[in-house]
Amino acid sequence: MRVSNSLIVFLPLLLMALSFAAAPSPTLAADSGLLPIRTPSGIIIQAEIADTPVKRATGLMYRERLDKDHGMLFIFGQPLPWTIWMKNTKIALDLIWLDENKRVTHIERQVPICTKSDDSCPQYRPNSSDAIYVLEIAGGTVDSYKIEKGSKLEFKSP
Repeated sequence: MRVSNSLIVFLPLLLMALSFAAAPSPTLAADSGLLPIRTPSGIIIQAEIADTPVKRATGLMYRERLDKDHGMLFIFGQPLPWTIWMKNTKIALDLIWLDENKRVTHIERQVPICTKSDDSCPQYRPNSSDAIYVLEIAGGTVDSYKIEKGSKLEFKSP
């Protein structure tokens, strides 16, 4: 049997292309939009990123639940005493303000839901003006993660 040179070159290329097409994408986790954040207890929180005005304004509004190991990281351009508003938030949250070194500067625990139709939902603000991040996680989990004022969280800056 005689095989042409073009078939010898083409067949391995075809097989390689098919194997890449069938393999799972190695960047799937990175493409999911979740940022892993390591807590002082070693637990990893998978955080959605809120880095635009629209994403920050929407936050976790209208969510029915939040898994214990998930959250949302709000990223701001400059350190200020960023205020978090609980309007249309259907799940209790722990709110964690972090400075540019990812150190905890303020915590609000078990912030209650607020589904009022007017604008009377409470707002939460830190005692200092050095926060550049705010992490929202499921209410009641901050203590089990050993997160306290001065703790450092580990994550890659997006």
